[in-house]
Amino acid sequence: MAYELIALDMDGTLLTRDKRLLDETVREIDAAAALGKETVLCTGRCVPELAPYREKLSSVRYAVTVSGAVVYDLRLDRAIFEMGIDRDLVLKIVAVADKYGAMAHLMAADASVLPRDKACRAADYGMGPYQQLYTTVPVLVDDVAAEAAKRPFVPKVNVYFRTPDDRDKAYEALRALPLTIAFAEAAGLEMSPPGVTKATGLQWLAARLGLGMEQVVAVGDADNDRSMLAAAGLAVAVGNAEPEVLAMADAVVADCDHNGAGEAIRRFLMG
Repeated sequence: MAYELIALDMDGTLLTRDKRLLDETVREIDAAAALGKETVLCTGRCVPELAPYREKLSSVRYAVTVSGAVVYDLRLDRAIFEMGIDRDLVLKIVAVADKYGAMAHLMAADASVLPRDKACRAADYGMGPYQQLYTTVPVLVDDVAAEAAKRPFVPKVNVYFRTPDDRDKAYEALRALPLTIAFAEAAGLEMSPPGVTKATGLQWLAARLGLGMEQVVAVGDADNDRSMLAAAGLAVAVGNAEPEVLAMADAVVADCDHNGAGEAIRRFLMG
């Protein structure tokens, strides 16, 4: 099978643990592009959070963002597909976050929104590696609920808790709502519109590009990558992946600190 597209998760896969993009990985991406192969970002991040990497990733045209809710053309700088969670449901999520003193994060195609009083203390919510990102990219607000109320929908809402126990209790309060929920980071929940996953966003993009999923390689490390790994023609786990991801993978490459993503491109997209 000749693979034509590789979908790369970002955090824990394409990026190192300290959120760097390795030069050797960029060289592999550029080499694949020169052969007419597509490298696609398939991430839980929203578009503004891609900003620190876009210059280096100039040969990457498409990004499946906010876990499948927004597909973005980086070259044209516009969303080509977008879905969202309705306002009333977003407000219910924020209320649960407030009950547990958690940090609610609104993720839209045009903005990343965080509470001002919590964004400066990312480590308290298991998000320490993102501290620099959280103090440079998001819109910081005093009242996340008030910001949510201004929008008819939000593509994705993340909530980061102080402890896994708080996360688990909040999950029980949210699980009956019409949402797609994934566990993420140390003690976080990622909430997307019902039925929306990285897989659905990737499938939409593949169809737009005239590709079957059998021509797609997906590379990931965590729970929110499992849908795209299951949907792809070839599922690849980086060496630092969670046990459940390693168990379902067709192949395993080096970890994210040692160019695992570049290895996957070299072996499976250009091999």
